[in-house]
Amino acid sequence: MKYQLIIIGGGPAGYTAAEAAGKAGLSVLLIEKQNLGGVCLNEGCIPTKTLLYSAKTYDGARHASKYAVTVSEVSFDLPKIIARKAKVVRKLVLGVKAKLTAHNVTILAGEAQIVDKNHVTCAGEVYECENLLLCTGSETFVPPISGVQTVDYWTHREALDSKELPESLVVVGGGVIGMEFASFFNSLGVDVTVVEMMDEILGGMDKELSALLRADYAKRGIKFLLSTKVISIAQTTDESVQGVVVHYENTDGVGSVAAQRLLMSVGRRPVTKGFGLENLNLQLTERGTIRVDEQMQSSVSGVYVCGDLTGFSLLAHTAVREAEVAVHTIIGKEDAMSYRAIPGVVYTNPEIAGVGQTEESLQAKGIAYRVVKLPMAYSGRFVAENEGVNGVCKVLLSETDDRVLGAHVLGNPASEIITLAAMAIDLELTAAAWKKIVFPHPTVSEIFREAL
Repeated sequence: MKYQLIIIGGGPAGYTAAEAAGKAGLSVLLIEKQNLGGVCLNEGCIPTKTLLYSAKTYDGARHASKYAVTVSEVSFDLPKIIARKAKVVRKLVLGVKAKLTAHNVTILAGEAQIVDKNHVTCAGEVYECENLLLCTGSETFVPPISGVQTVDYWTHREALDSKELPESLVVVGGGVIGMEFASFFNSLGVDVTVVEMMDEILGGMDKELSALLRADYAKRGIKFLLSTKVISIAQTTDESVQGVVVHYENTDGVGSVAAQRLLMSVGRRPVTKGFGLENLNLQLTERGTIRVDEQMQSSVSGVYVCGDLTGFSLLAHTAVREAEVAVHTIIGKEDAMSYRAIPGVVYTNPEIAGVGQTEESLQAKGIAYRVVKLPMAYSGRFVAENEGVNGVCKVLLSETDDRVLGAHVLGNPASEIITLAAMAIDLELTAAAWKKIVFPHPTVSEIFREAL
């Protein structure tokens, strides 16, 4: 059969592109080898946030007395938390399928193999296309640490489905995924240690706010080993304690930490093998990622690449926008991808979010800037809803013309208000222009106006 567009991968990029193309009247075939929604919906963004909300609710109940509310015998049921997570995922996957079906998208379950830019095979059938869109996503990266294959470790997938709490947990990797799981298990009473090779957690986020978040979690009992390299992993030799021991080295020398469970959370890498990508001979960047233009088109005409496979930003919301740009280009609608204002959020409690430039990135580029910074306590709504909790809002402005270059927030609900800063950056607003916008009162988002 022949289609105007074949999409390989049914994650956020793939299903967004399929819906948009189907809505535009194109004949679309979407091939997905596992589950619609990809990693984000099935074992990433949505399930982790579902677990984290349960943990946040539990935290709120335990500390309800701060708000003059008495809650007795607070407890949680982990199997039910996991079951609720599965229910949420099922509901959303069915929703994605319904939207695609409504727009006449043909969904094919199976592994796609690219023959050339106009032909794809799946389950022994050959499918022809005018345009090909690659959205194969990413996979967990487990570094070749000595002994890692000899121990029973978790990736995010196993951590999401465990119905039993470990007494202790070592998290290798203090990035977004590592910190979110550290937050979840810490809230439920697990003894957590985070081992991070860099000198601060959450690389890429604002360092000052990341350090404040780390200090907050250190007070809650999480132990952090920064600037620390894992050199080997082994099963514990003590037969009475089943678990793993992580051997490491840092400026203090060598050491080790043992725990009942080990979570490997070093990072993710784009999926580039197993679907015939090599048959397209696409041009690569200096970093080894697939080269695309502002319309998400590769060096081969009619072949588009979106999502994690581009290597720009392994974030679902980036993939969604990339998919929109690709489909707009295919149907002849002018559009271009911009990475100037891609928000990043870590759903710990409190949340931390940032968009645009950081102080570190501006310094590296030699761009002159000034910082405006306020405690979140300058927002009346924040004070009313966050008894005894601190937070910070930081806005970075151009020294030359006062344009908004970046913004970073530590405090709930950072994930919900950071979009306002993203819009200011994308629209290239100056501080004065942004301040003229009327913010509703009382809202936490007013902190941006107060800062300016």
